[in-house]
Amino acid sequence: MSQINIASVLTALGIKEHNNGASTGLNWTATTGKIIESYSPADGKLIGKIATATADDYEATILKAQEAYKVWRMMPAPKRGEIVRQMGDAFRVNKDNLGKLVSYEMGKSLQEGLGEVQEIIDICDFAVGLSRQLYGLTMHSERPLHRMYEQWHPVGIVGVISAFNFPVAVWSWNSMLAWVCGDVCVWKPSSKTPLCAIACQNIIADVLRNNNVPEGVSCLLIGNPVGDLLNNDKRVPLISCTGSTRVGRIVGEAVAKRFGRALLELGGNNAIIFTPNADLNIAIVGTVFGAVGTAGQRCTTTRRLIIHESIYDVVKQKLVAAFGQLKIGNPLDQANHVGPLIDKDAVSGYLNAIEKVKAEGGTMVVESGVLTGEGYESGCYVKPAIVEAKNHYHMVQEETFAPILYLMKYTDLDDAIAQQNDVPQGLSSSIFTTNMREMELFLSQAGSDCGIANVNIGTSGAEIGGAFGGEKETGGGRESGSDAWKVYMRRQTNTINYSTTLPLAQGIKFDF
Repeated sequence: MSQINIASVLTALGIKEHNNGASTGLNWTATTGKIIESYSPADGKLIGKIATATADDYEATILKAQEAYKVWRMMPAPKRGEIVRQMGDAFRVNKDNLGKLVSYEMGKSLQEGLGEVQEIIDICDFAVGLSRQLYGLTMHSERPLHRMYEQWHPVGIVGVISAFNFPVAVWSWNSMLAWVCGDVCVWKPSSKTPLCAIACQNIIADVLRNNNVPEGVSCLLIGNPVGDLLNNDKRVPLISCTGSTRVGRIVGEAVAKRFGRALLELGGNNAIIFTPNADLNIAIVGTVFGAVGTAGQRCTTTRRLIIHESIYDVVKQKLVAAFGQLKIGNPLDQANHVGPLIDKDAVSGYLNAIEKVKAEGGTMVVESGVLTGEGYESGCYVKPAIVEAKNHYHMVQEETFAPILYLMKYTDLDDAIAQQNDVPQGLSSSIFTTNMREMELFLSQAGSDCGIANVNIGTSGAEIGGAFGGEKETGGGRESGSDAWKVYMRRQTNTINYSTTLPLAQGIKFDF
């Protein structure tokens, strides 16, 4: 399938008039902010127009969220989990249409669009179980007839700022966990993919209504003023921001100034190491998908390939052959491997990166270029490129959101790990080897410095059961699985004295 009836998809998702920019969960408010337009990078056609939210819309929404929080936090966590379970079922029903919209509005392949909706379903399932496992610890007091324990309370309003490349999944990673924890959410999606966000809000609206959830538990605000307002609002104790390092630095500084919390999941500059013991049959597949999946627009995209000098020429030859078989075109056609970049600004970034790395001494292995002609009318389709480069090149040190793979050699594993770590970012990493000692070194404290380190799989494709995020300029935040839920709550240590005296800690005496 290479075409969809976008009008019927929008209608099925409850998007009848594309002029709404603010929602507090149960109702839409007609907004009067700047009109933005959403064009599909697949064919360049206009999908819809949206009136963005104003500062007044923001203020009204925050007040609704504050009132809703007072009710929502008192609902038992398993009951909140039951509501999230129903949301998961609603996304199951709407998976096909929402997946198509994600593919059409963002430009990723249909299978990736459907996979992103599956991530929503998966995190809903995870959150349902979590709602009965918000555990605290008990501790022994040094004072007689005293009991100590800790418990976790919701923080309040959580601001979720998400990026275009995962227009629905990242919102769900944050919101589903925040909701079972007792928080309410205000979502500011990317203005490049606003219709995906509107669709998600519509999908959960009936669930909220049927469970008598107060308006304001799930809020959606679209438009540029919203991000700054969230970042500087003391009423929003936690901001979760997924985006570039540049944007994350702005968010982190603003939130820190008001002593708020920032969960930052930012850029990646991810590398794969090929050792002489790599199984090249799987290593090549993992590398190619990691480099060109979502047209190189994942934060976990494989951007650097560090190859042992003894197998370098063989690997390069295999990669050239693999890239030569890639089919580039409409992401809704499942015969294609690579879809478009999100817009023409992204194309300019791709072209600039190629020119700059060539000026630094990089050598083209697979040529770059912008595709034109029938099927490429949007101007957003580019050729995945391979460049021989050095790790210290300025452009290799930066993250370019495009399908550019840099090749470099190494002599020994310590050298490879040093190159892997010698970038500002620290999100995802991988090694392909069948040697136990090599893999264990890579995973040790002397190995990868990334938040994600894989063996014999690529750098992309994280599962929701594990905490997702990275170190250094990736921001240090963690979303999704494991104990990432704790960031959406505040820890409280409690001491109970059930004696008839008041002994003080550390044996201090205070008599009068």
